[in-house]
Amino acid sequence: MNIRFQITLPPFTVLLAFLISPNLQAQFGSSPLGDGPWDIQTYQARIQVEVVAHGLPHPWSLAFLPNGDMLVTEREGHLRLIHDGKLEPEYIPGLPDTIYVERLLGLMEVLPHPDFASNRRLYLTYHKLLSSEPKEVAFVLASARYDNNRITDVKELLVSDTWDGAGGGAARLAIGSDNKLYMGVGATRDGSAQDILSLRGKILRLNLDGSVPEDNPFAGLGEYRPEIFSLGHRNPSGLAVHPETGELWEVEYGPNGGDEVNIILAGNNYGWPLVSFGREYSGPYVSPTPHMEGMQRPLSAFIPGISPSGLSFYTGTDFPTWTTSAFIGAQRVGQLPGTGRMVRIFYDENGDERQREDMLLSLNQRIRDIRMGPNGLLYFLTEEQDGALLVIKKAE
Repeated sequence: MNIRFQITLPPFTVLLAFLISPNLQAQFGSSPLGDGPWDIQTYQARIQVEVVAHGLPHPWSLAFLPNGDMLVTEREGHLRLIHDGKLEPEYIPGLPDTIYVERLLGLMEVLPHPDFASNRRLYLTYHKLLSSEPKEVAFVLASARYDNNRITDVKELLVSDTWDGAGGGAARLAIGSDNKLYMGVGATRDGSAQDILSLRGKILRLNLDGSVPEDNPFAGLGEYRPEIFSLGHRNPSGLAVHPETGELWEVEYGPNGGDEVNIILAGNNYGWPLVSFGREYSGPYVSPTPHMEGMQRPLSAFIPGISPSGLSFYTGTDFPTWTTSAFIGAQRVGQLPGTGRMVRIFYDENGDERQREDMLLSLNQRIRDIRMGPNGLLYFLTEEQDGALLVIKKAE
């Protein structure tokens, strides 16, 4: 009787059971990572993947400091220090107690200020509960001082409009080639991505102090929030500046399929949810067409979806054929658990996709963030309960 019941469960019920059951996740999710190193042959290069640190529960963002230290955020509300290549056992104290943690909500990004060496300022993004009844959650951009291995002087620079917290939502940051702060803010299907009075479902452009630049595309237009740089985004899960063109690129987490890579242009509308290559989780297409006049087409789309997170361009010297390739973290493919990997895409000088390669399948790990280190090596974080920081090197 129990077996017949399990077989006839609707697909959504099976998905829900997987999401809420740690036992099912352990059975069908990623395998334990192990200690490595791993020698892996990719399409163009033989690489060695090494563990830098284990024991990071659901790490979300990685940042490099001028002295060689690294900072890692954990979604559950902790900031961790990696010093001399080793993870310090204690949490960095001083984070605000207003960080709201629930499922996919919590502490998101950490990004050093461009003048960190002199002002010791960091940017942080996280979720905040503004009301319990009714439930109202907002995205927060904050600035804080990091000195002597502690956080002080936390200042909220921006608090978004609220929603009920369903569906999570990423909050990525990048410093643009124009020395402005860009923030990607996720949205749900409530129409906020197309709402010019909402900050959700947008890429925002700010001065480094959190104020609004006078040359923003909608500044001075009273019906628009002036922070908006582009709109029509579902869940911007990666932001990076192209090392040659200086353009801001984004990877966007779609619904069931329809994940995207975009070049972010001032004032453009990227379509969500009016146009999409993706389907509802229940099966039907989100929209009758993947393109509409006045909407920006993605550079690349993923069908089936890869649940992307993290974006970086390779600028090292060990693998010349990777130069300016985009590296994207993938948490699963085609809604199948246990299929995490890294995706490398090579774009030509016209921005046209020419090669797409799935990498690191043998590690069987979901990937949350990817960053080029100041030492020319590519680092990445795994999205696991026992998450890890790993680095890619040239095989001996």
